[in-house]
Amino acid sequence: MIRKYTAEFLGTFGIVFCGTGAIVIDQQTHGAIGHLGIAMTFGLIVLAMIYTFGEISGAHFNPAVTIAFFTARLFPGRQLLPYIVMQASGALCATVILKSLFPDNPTLGSTLPAGSDFQSFVLEFILSFFLMTVILNVSQGSKETGVIAGIAIGSTIGLEAIFAGPICGASMNPVRSMAPALLSGNMQSLWIYLIAPTAGAFTASAVWLFLRSQKD
Repeated sequence: MIRKYTAEFLGTFGIVFCGTGAIVIDQQTHGAIGHLGIAMTFGLIVLAMIYTFGEISGAHFNPAVTIAFFTARLFPGRQLLPYIVMQASGALCATVILKSLFPDNPTLGSTLPAGSDFQSFVLEFILSFFLMTVILNVSQGSKETGVIAGIAIGSTIGLEAIFAGPICGASMNPVRSMAPALLSGNMQSLWIYLIAPTAGAFTASAVWLFLRSQKD
């Protein structure tokens, strides 16, 4: 089990360090990376971490994904809390390092709504629903389907970040939002990014179970 937990820690660390790091560096360099570059960074680092750690832990790197897999009866309950703890620990460690490197950055890559809270909540719910739908379908098919899982999931994250990022931040991951918020003090909208992605992923797993039962 320690291999799985370590893989979840390292994978989540990599995603948060590179993804939120791209936001921080873009701010520090006055837009050198740009919105498209940030979206691509998130998509590519998720792709890389899936191929690196997927065979060890299943490459969740996201409490919403872990909860959704549990809901879909694809993940044992006894591993639920350890996975989430390791994911949160990886995200926090990545953000601590970013804070030490850029102590004057005011947000550390926090996800903050550009519009209303309602807009961001609905967007995060829908983005997470479709992301989890993709994850379930590419991870539970044939071996050939599993091979392309990293490309499909990374591309989905990049796509959703490209079009929705300017409004809601396109987090889709509670710990990706929690760690920067805690260490930068930008807690005012954190509830959106804890609840909406989890609810969206949970709903996707329920729909997936329904569709599978109809097929059977």
